[in-house]
Amino acid sequence: MNEADTPLSILMKKIAIFIILTTISFNIMAQQKIVQTAGRTQLGEFAPEFAHLNDDILFGEVWSRNDLLSLRDRSLVTITSLISQGITDSSLKYHLQSAKNNGITRTEAAEIITHIAFYAGWPKAWAAFNLAKEVWNEDVKGEDAKAAFQREMIFPIGEPNTAYAKYFKGNSYLAQISDSQIPFFNVTFESGCRNNWHTHHATKGGGQMLVGVAGRGWYQEEGKPAQEILPGTVIHIPANVKHWHGAAKDSWFAHLAFEIPGENSSNEWLEPVTDEEYDKLK
Repeated sequence: MNEADTPLSILMKKIAIFIILTTISFNIMAQQKIVQTAGRTQLGEFAPEFAHLNDDILFGEVWSRNDLLSLRDRSLVTITSLISQGITDSSLKYHLQSAKNNGITRTEAAEIITHIAFYAGWPKAWAAFNLAKEVWNEDVKGEDAKAAFQREMIFPIGEPNTAYAKYFKGNSYLAQISDSQIPFFNVTFESGCRNNWHTHHATKGGGQMLVGVAGRGWYQEEGKPAQEILPGTVIHIPANVKHWHGAAKDSWFAHLAFEIPGENSSNEWLEPVTDEEYDKLK
């Protein structure tokens, strides 16, 4: 071992390699299958072929190619197209709700429709705003809740976690606290927000550590009871263990996330936590 290869330098090299592997693995987005039944429910008997094209082709194939274009971006394209055509009926409201579920915030929705107005026309934007206000109405209070939650903790809430919105139900935010020595992030969840089941794979070492910062949340490993996370709670997540974490239904929540160095590390995003599973938590 030469003089430069001190234990600290070796550790830093391992951390750097781990960061690269983690970044690569996070950017390999798994395809999420979209299931739609509206066509068959509403038109199955009257127009079965149209129902098939709507449910199985448009949503089952085109919308499901979200490994090529994210659900968030597909929502953005779709609402822009509908508003530009002057379609402001229940179909636009459905896609506005989908856009919200796919991570588009109230502020972003207002900016999107304002931008469209200059190209598609003012009356179309007015009509779209009336529907958007209904969809994002509760988020008016949410903005106040966000500001109040920020005052509870010393770390910043950060920006909307759009890169991984497809793996979350509800809105989340991400702020990098450190990008040197030991990089880590502050992850914030709105009330009721949680991420999908997922696994941090590694052949040696690896895993993740969470530290509760503010609010109240949950951590659960597959087959085990959920654990409550409060400020100061430390959660050690072993490698190769399927789990999820997120906010309680009645509280915003934030935790620090530390990736643990390991060999052959990768992250696998799995199915969402169902409402039935989540609603059992108090």
